[in-house]
Amino acid sequence: MSFNIENLYFSAPLPIFIMGLVAWLLILLLCIVSLKRSARPGRTGLLELLRLLCATVTVFFLFNPEWRKTIEPVKQPEIIILHDESGSMSTADARLPGQEGGAGEVVTRKEVSEAILATEFWKLLEKDGKHRVSVESFSKAPDSDDGEAISLAVTDIYSALSDRIEDRPDLRAVIMIGDGDWNAREKPAPVAAAQKMRLQDIPLFSVVTGAPKRLPDLDLLAVKAPTYGIVGENVQIPFTIESSLDRDVRTIVRIRDQAGVEKTKNITIPRGSTHYDAILWRLQKEGSSTLELSIPFADGELVEKNNSRRFNIAGRPESIRALIIETLPRWEYRFIRNALSRDPGVDVDCLLLHPQLEEGDGPDYITAFPDKLEELQQYDVIFIGDVGIGDGMLTAEQAELLKGLVENQASGIVFIPGWQGNQFSLLENELGGLMPVVLDEALKSGQEEATDSPLALTSEGRSSLLTMLGDTEEENPTIWRSLPGFYWHAPVVRAKSGTEVLAVHANRRHPKYGHRIPLIVTSRAGNGKVLFMGIDSAWRWRRGVEDLYHYRFWGQVARWMSYQRNMAAGERVRLYFTPERPLPGENVTINANAFQENGAPLEEGSVLIDLTAPDGSVRRFELAKEDGTWGSFTGRFKVTMPGDWIIAARTSESEEGAVKTRIIAEGAQIEKTGHPARPDVLAELSRVSRGRVVEASQLEILAQEIYDLPEPRPQVIPESQWDKWYVAAGLMGLLAIFWIGRKLNGTF
Repeated sequence: MSFNIENLYFSAPLPIFIMGLVAWLLILLLCIVSLKRSARPGRTGLLELLRLLCATVTVFFLFNPEWRKTIEPVKQPEIIILHDESGSMSTADARLPGQEGGAGEVVTRKEVSEAILATEFWKLLEKDGKHRVSVESFSKAPDSDDGEAISLAVTDIYSALSDRIEDRPDLRAVIMIGDGDWNAREKPAPVAAAQKMRLQDIPLFSVVTGAPKRLPDLDLLAVKAPTYGIVGENVQIPFTIESSLDRDVRTIVRIRDQAGVEKTKNITIPRGSTHYDAILWRLQKEGSSTLELSIPFADGELVEKNNSRRFNIAGRPESIRALIIETLPRWEYRFIRNALSRDPGVDVDCLLLHPQLEEGDGPDYITAFPDKLEELQQYDVIFIGDVGIGDGMLTAEQAELLKGLVENQASGIVFIPGWQGNQFSLLENELGGLMPVVLDEALKSGQEEATDSPLALTSEGRSSLLTMLGDTEEENPTIWRSLPGFYWHAPVVRAKSGTEVLAVHANRRHPKYGHRIPLIVTSRAGNGKVLFMGIDSAWRWRRGVEDLYHYRFWGQVARWMSYQRNMAAGERVRLYFTPERPLPGENVTINANAFQENGAPLEEGSVLIDLTAPDGSVRRFELAKEDGTWGSFTGRFKVTMPGDWIIAARTSESEEGAVKTRIIAEGAQIEKTGHPARPDVLAELSRVSRGRVVEASQLEILAQEIYDLPEPRPQVIPESQWDKWYVAAGLMGLLAIFWIGRKLNGTF
């Protein structure tokens, strides 16, 4: 049973209503009888009136009362026309309204949007002042040439809808014109805004511009160049190209510096795939250089501006400290020593440990293993020849020091075993755990060959900077096939997991496993690098060409091993970081090695970082010390914007010896052209909000439909009364007063 008194509405089942009314009448009768029998009619009358009031309040709320507030609709509800002005709207893959069938010129999505707005189809909605129409844009692309602003620009459909729902209480409908592409990943998905619209009965009508299939295009997605290289040496510059063409494309990758010097490489990009490759570039000068990597505009391609990328790389001279440890002065040792000694960028020390003779002595020789940490940590790369642990060779403690040098100080280590098999004794020490291959214990003296056998590069080896003996990648495999072979190799069973095999035995397979025997293998160990060279005949590569390939190979090994260690080095602090070229949103891990004034690893103190962002803001933080390491510290920060991030590091003990380095965050442009439209996104938004997708030619019909909609009904807001806390408190208060009054009335 329901009834109301003005804005107060009651609704209760009929039995409850009858029971409440009967109970109230019985209490009224009880009050009258009690009053007539009372000897004190004044006091009793007040008490019985209070009893009747408690009963009345109880029965009142038993009928479930509601106070209903009515909000009359506004006389002029608002309609919003939203049109997308993000960067993706400059994609040319659409046709003007009325030409969708295939006739007419292909224009940009933005031009289609402008043509739709030029019709002013919403004028009907404003007829007789029935609606108020607002034409607004969202996610407008930056007008300036500010690369930072352009790279950070995104399409944010969620905010475009959600903000207007919250700010416009009179909003009745939204008409959205766009391509449905959204990439504001830090915001909720657009469908969350559509759900809000559904709850508030605001339909979304969407008009899709753009084609659902991607344009034919070659997109140079990324260039992963190192932050620095050695003057006069090659650096390897990886790049990624994405193709949406329906055919394989043979093209040329061109890299060019500011002086006009350029280098090219022929590549084939498979159709409809992502192609990964790299090109070599030789740095000619010190300091920062701006390079441009580009591919030509292909036949059938419709977007040209994503075919090139610019980046910076620094050239620097470098002095690399190398230590060669060997027993017998075999030919391989002699020629490695000569190659590194004659390299102007390498400062080499040799330690010849012959168990039956005294240590070697002479130019470039040291007479004892550098047991002090401040002496050992100066070496960037260690060459371990046919050396093991035992009398007259390395001690177990010295082997552990070498392991710590690699893992904690980012040095490199090169294992070059020999026919004596001394390196097998390293396997019993932690240093042997760094070896990237498994050796055959039954063949400690190695495997001899009756005829010379060549090395064969793997797919990784053909593109690795370590094994790049030619000036171009095309001639490199030919050079390796022409190199003299070897007559002995280490007894390798297989490469360990997580390693990279660069070269294998061209003629021999392992008798048990059937795979080609890996002979040049690399791996990572902590912060450092490891190389295993399973032959001792690289010196034979000098035949007919003298030092050309032999010197180049070992020079590249020394530089590859020491690259990370020398990213930024000062007197007291050495820095290295990953990734080298982060994108906005990525975390950068900073590793630092800190030293005392005497060169020993820093044990007491900390490393302080002053980080300067591209916008000039500076913050300081402290790197955490890694337990059990040689003055190693680590920390991380998040790159929030593209540009140059300057890192200044120093120890807490001294301002001297500080080191500065620059991290270039080249923002990958989030808002891209050439990608297909996403009509499914707009269709979902319309479906969830109880709207629909309409064609551009149907907008006038849609406007008429909206105009003919009946006036919005008044909004009624019911507010229940029985469940309020003050109702229960008031009733309890009345009952308490009644009970106390009865006690007092009977006492005096």
